[in-house]
Amino acid sequence: MRHDIDDGHTALRAEEAAAPTPGAGELLVRVEAVGVTLPTVRKVREGGGPVPLGGEVAGRVVATGPGDGAPGGNAAFAVGDRVTGLCFADAYAEFAVLNTAMASRIPDDATAVEAVALVRSGLVACGAYESARVEPGESVLVTAAASGVGTLALQYARAGGAGRVVAAVGNPAKAAFVRGLGADEVVHYDDADWGAPYDVILDGVGGDLLAPAVRALATGGRLVAYSSGGGTVEAHELLLRGASLIGFQMRAVALGKPDVYARRLRELWQLRDAGTLRPAVHAEIPLAEAARAHAVVEQRRNLGKVVLVP
Repeated sequence: MRHDIDDGHTALRAEEAAAPTPGAGELLVRVEAVGVTLPTVRKVREGGGPVPLGGEVAGRVVATGPGDGAPGGNAAFAVGDRVTGLCFADAYAEFAVLNTAMASRIPDDATAVEAVALVRSGLVACGAYESARVEPGESVLVTAAASGVGTLALQYARAGGAGRVVAAVGNPAKAAFVRGLGADEVVHYDDADWGAPYDVILDGVGGDLLAPAVRALATGGRLVAYSSGGGTVEAHELLLRGASLIGFQMRAVALGKPDVYARRLRELWQLRDAGTLRPAVHAEIPLAEAARAHAVVEQRRNLGKVVLVP
């Protein structure tokens, strides 16, 4: 799958290509599901030309590259294993190459669609929540609460002992959906004060919403930013509140702290098995209709994860 820019509009176009060859520490996966991420949607819209299309993938290993001391293969995974993980390029395909550092096995009782809705989004939600060091009884606001990450962040906050869990959304029509995931209250981005102050804000939007989010922090509050939307924060606003701004990126943890990454993966599936985490899937859309999936995410119409199915 590639995209072209034509008269200012984005077009996604399917193309035939040879299956890639996995290198050292890589897996070739026959893709069964692809999770659409907002960063990828933004890259397509803002790239100005063809760019690699990344995303979560899930499927079955059909070949392994050399690595981990196993000549001609990879000691951690074998052909036939069902795996999921974050692919940073060429994810929109029938075959994708996945770095083993970003790969994990899918339990037998889970579908590929469920795996892409849970793993990457859950790892971001878990990592952001842990980065905030939430104390029992503290208040937590989650922005982009109806997104793939936001839906799981709400559930993490609820299960983690937060005293007040509030969902922030761009469309009031999403209120009932996020309440069903554990939100005590729902606020809209256009509201005057977002029901402030909050001890913790988990921000998946960034951009122009980052400044009002900081202003909504309580004294000593922490804002964890995990969005690709950027944004600028005035240091004075943090000083006024004795507040902290924390950045979180899953890839940095996967590559820099593999033990932490592995622990969080285990906990994700344990919480899913216990019914504590319920990944929400907005829609399964054919890969050939990826442009339609991108429009849903870009217009923020989704309630949970949008998944492409080859």
